[in-house]
Amino acid sequence: MVTTTTELIDTGEKRDQRGRRLSQAERRAEAVAAWRESGQTMAAFARQEGLAYSTFAGWVLKAARHRAVAKRTRFAEVRVGPVLGSAPVGLLEVRLPDGMVARGASAAELAALVKALR
Repeated sequence: MVTTTTELIDTGEKRDQRGRRLSQAERRAEAVAAWRESGQTMAAFARQEGLAYSTFAGWVLKAARHRAVAKRTRFAEVRVGPVLGSAPVGLLEVRLPDGMVARGASAAELAALVKALR
């Protein structure tokens, strides 16, 4: 008679219904950062980490897009209504990052002006 012992080990990995491992955003960001510092090709790094190349390439592409959007995003201060020592009551004022100030009563016209000034 043969005795079989079975053991269940919880590694903490989460999987979807198709059995694919689910990775948290932090893990993906860490892997992409580690790859950038490693000097390896994406294929070699993915193999080393036990990741499918297509999965890792998708992470890298998504991270690159996110960085590009973050670089393009700029903010400017906008004040509505009366501000002491500036625009009269009822006018909108837009202060651009370079210090230029645009004032007007119509938000649409101010938006067009700011777009033209870029």
